[in-house]
Amino acid sequence: MSLLEVRDLAVSYDARRAVEGISLTVEPGEMVAVVGESGSGKTTTAHAIIGLLPPNATLDGGQILLGGTDLATWSDRRMESIRGAQIGLIPQDPSNSLNPVKTVGAQIGEVLRIHRRGDRRTISRRVVDLLTRVGLPDPETRARQYPHELSGGMRQRVLIAIAIALEPRLIIADEPTSALDVTVQRRILDLIDGLRAEFGTAVLLVTHDLGIAADRSDRLVVMKDGRIEEQGPSAQVLSDPQAAYTGQLLRDAPALSVREFRAVAESVTEEPAIVVRDLVKEFRVGRRPFRAVDGVSFDVRPGTTHALVGESGSGKTTTARMVARFAEPTSGTVTIAGARAGRDFRRHVQLVYQNPYGSLDPRQSIAAIVAEPLRNFRLGDRAARRTRVRDLMERVALPESLLERRPRELSGGQRQRVAIARALAVDPAVVVLDEAVSALDVTVQAQILDLLEELQRDLGLTYLFISHDLAVVRQISHTVSVMNKGRTVEFGTTQRVFTDPQHDYTRELLAAIPEPVR
Repeated sequence: MSLLEVRDLAVSYDARRAVEGISLTVEPGEMVAVVGESGSGKTTTAHAIIGLLPPNATLDGGQILLGGTDLATWSDRRMESIRGAQIGLIPQDPSNSLNPVKTVGAQIGEVLRIHRRGDRRTISRRVVDLLTRVGLPDPETRARQYPHELSGGMRQRVLIAIAIALEPRLIIADEPTSALDVTVQRRILDLIDGLRAEFGTAVLLVTHDLGIAADRSDRLVVMKDGRIEEQGPSAQVLSDPQAAYTGQLLRDAPALSVREFRAVAESVTEEPAIVVRDLVKEFRVGRRPFRAVDGVSFDVRPGTTHALVGESGSGKTTTARMVARFAEPTSGTVTIAGARAGRDFRRHVQLVYQNPYGSLDPRQSIAAIVAEPLRNFRLGDRAARRTRVRDLMERVALPESLLERRPRELSGGQRQRVAIARALAVDPAVVVLDEAVSALDVTVQAQILDLLEELQRDLGLTYLFISHDLAVVRQISHTVSVMNKGRTVEFGTTQRVFTDPQHDYTRELLAAIPEPVR
């Protein structure tokens, strides 16, 4: 008998069917990955299993068998006896999943208290044991701290400690590493694998990252539009996909696709588009200055892409903000070829932010958003601006019919295309892209990366590309700076850095990329 068996599951939101006819199994000690884009129904399926569907959702049919017992008809009150004890949940966002006004120890202990697993002293010891098990240093201190005092990786380990506190038979991991740096991501996945080996815990992994699924899972379930496209042993599905959609996911996943490195022209006579020399940025933290960027230097040739890579806190985004003059350096220089100081600089250098959901004014129409830089710089009359906006929409492959809509009516990929169109409005020579594809599904990410390459070829744009995802960097950049703790630890062509890394930190980052399917 399977540990978990889902039969013909159907779920609707406000009478609109979101999941239809889902059937899958999870065996003891097995990791089954459910993959697909946003809206595919994978998270809805996971939440239905653990009985955490939102109020506007209805479970329309099917069975959810845990050890042969059908949970589909259980009330929420009855499900409380299962959650934590039999099924643990690792939620997606470590920043929003913990109570900010309770200590970490209190939140782990709450699970134990609810299920009456000992007195106060016993629970306190168990909390420290759990924090030790998930690899947090100085667990006694961590137990007394609040979530904001921990890094993202530490917060995710706390969520794992909560999920395993009662040693459940099944853990549902809903995008458990999507907000984490690549090396932290690897450590979290190693931790989950260790729990499987030690306790025989089964894992249902929900992810849009096919690279992670390929690297870690025993079986794959591929979902699209609320239905299962195909499922089977991971190696079989990845090596011989039967569904066209699975094949497309494989081609679009940067970690799994094998592409040639982007070559850099041999000529060095052309003046660099960006010259950064000995850049330093210090912030005052209490009485002592904190050096976030420490002596960073690099050049970027016109029409090429230079990537800054590293984990959170490496200084890459601070460096990018100084290049774009959204922050002033403590010392050092940034020179942009052809750009003058003052207001005119903004016409020459534009910035595309990470989050397409937060970087567009929700009150404005798409037409107004794209036209805003033209109005700010008083470029053209109203008719000329309308024509320019239509041309930009065509350039980023968006239909003119979207112009009167608001950002909330667009998908994430469409919003990021709007952000790119806005950045191009004033014909910049340099575009700074700060994690510009990290919030996107793999197929949408691939489309945006292809668009960026096309725009670079057609318009001669120079990109400064900030990312913690080396698989994406490998695909789009010509040259790369690897940053760690504010310093550049390695610099060179992307091909050289990826094939012959000289620094231990670079090797550690590269080792965390899932191996491509060959």
